[in-house]
Amino acid sequence: MAPEPLEGIDQPDDGGALAAHRAFYAAFEARDLDAMSDLWRHDAAVTCVHPGWPALHGWASVAASWASLFGGSERLQFILTDERLHRVGDVCWATVDENIIQGAHGATVNALNVFEWSDGRWWMVAHHGSPVAARGGEGQ
Repeated sequence: MAPEPLEGIDQPDDGGALAAHRAFYAAFEARDLDAMSDLWRHDAAVTCVHPGWPALHGWASVAASWASLFGGSERLQFILTDERLHRVGDVCWATVDENIIQGAHGATVNALNVFEWSDGRWWMVAHHGSPVAARGGEGQ
């Protein structure tokens, strides 16, 4: 049986934060609004920047962005590379290269995901994705 999408995020250690980070991508890939909603803190302090979008602040704006993104017809597949997790106190941030496959196309986005430990679990409070420009060769 597959683990529950949010299983492990109630662990106060780095493993719990990593579980929350991975749950974000599981919800994103599945285009599961309920799972995405369950992961985020629902308050005015959350922020999200999708590639090419202006910064969104507050849960209402962030939630609307996920609804818009998930309304598309083509599924996304994420291959995550160069994942790094850092923690200071009750805040943990993950950096990752999102290698995204959509149909016959692909792109890489550098992402920063921020989680806060509160009320007995890790909550997502920020996501920032920046597209990676194609490189012409090594060292450029």
